[in-house]
Amino acid sequence: MDPRDEGVKEMSVFPTGGANEAYARYFTGKSYLHMLSQEQVVIGNVTFEPGCRNDWHIHHAAAGGGQMLLITAGEGWYQAWGEPARRLRPGDVVHIPAGVKHWHGATAGSWMQHLAIEVPGDDCRTEWCERVCDEEYEKLEGTK
Repeated sequence: MDPRDEGVKEMSVFPTGGANEAYARYFTGKSYLHMLSQEQVVIGNVTFEPGCRNDWHIHHAAAGGGQMLLITAGEGWYQAWGEPARRLRPGDVVHIPAGVKHWHGATAGSWMQHLAIEVPGDDCRTEWCERVCDEEYEKLEGTK
């Protein structure tokens, strides 16, 4: 389904894309995906509705690898395992080395959009882990 049919407006110069059905099982809430590149470097424009976040996950690689996030619109969160969450705003860049367990998503009150860049590496794969529990997320949002 086209997100514009659901009242979602374009947030940046990059298209929002369609519902992220292929990865929906790894998200709490609704997200949208538009692949910008699958050559040289894989780049996806990911849009999160308010409160949407992905599960904890790890980008593994035998060498190189990892992920970069370029925040283009809205506000969100990034958290690496064992570290405090970081609020994200347009213009922020997040460097996520291979092997770091983390999650990212929108704040409760804002849409968030980022370019997800897969850093090239050898034997790259993503391991999806547990959900970000509502209680921990709500603490970030100051609702509990």
